[in-house]
Amino acid sequence: MGAGALSLTPVKPPPPRPAYSARMAPPPARVLIVQGHPEPGTSHLCHALADAYAAGARSAGHAVRQIRVADLDFPLLRSPGEWERGAVPAALAPAQEDIRWATHLVLVYPLWLGGMPALLKGFLEQVARPGFAFRYDATSALGTRRGLGGRSARVVVTMGMPALAYRWFYRAHSLKALKRNILGFVGFAPVRDTVVGGVGRFGARDVARWQARLRALGERAR
Repeated sequence: MGAGALSLTPVKPPPPRPAYSARMAPPPARVLIVQGHPEPGTSHLCHALADAYAAGARSAGHAVRQIRVADLDFPLLRSPGEWERGAVPAALAPAQEDIRWATHLVLVYPLWLGGMPALLKGFLEQVARPGFAFRYDATSALGTRRGLGGRSARVVVTMGMPALAYRWFYRAHSLKALKRNILGFVGFAPVRDTVVGGVGRFGARDVARWQARLRALGERAR
């Protein structure tokens, strides 16, 4: 090599970034748990199950927020115009922000008269407004566009009747309507469910067994 020539050592390129694989752990979820039992100031099976889910989620590194609908003070909607053009009650504006923040939603409620309690239904009517949960779009086949896509959900329902009776004899009609006509309509997918039946005969062992199931679901944010 002649005088003045430089001796260059080749620089190795950085190793390629590993491609995402199904074996790799997914990123932590942002979990919002909506406690739909309407009785304030008390603790029921719904609360025990929701707390178990939250504990499991936190233990796995997921971020968790919780809303207790019974603790909120808001009016019921009484007209289509109020729903489409009225302002969201101040007490529910943080709830909308929590829903926007979340990547996974969990609804927990007892079955009353074949469906969700009226207070929870009123909460969903208030927060699932046009412009937030969906928007009108004449170019869409359904006339609307989903506003809350990219999020999954789980519905947990407790009831006195056996779960099989609710699913097979009553066809789980109210649960299917919630999953398809509300959560699916605004973009949640997939929407899974857990039906906890026969709760009137539950003892401490039954409660602990279902808490363990909900904790395991919380760990996976599913």
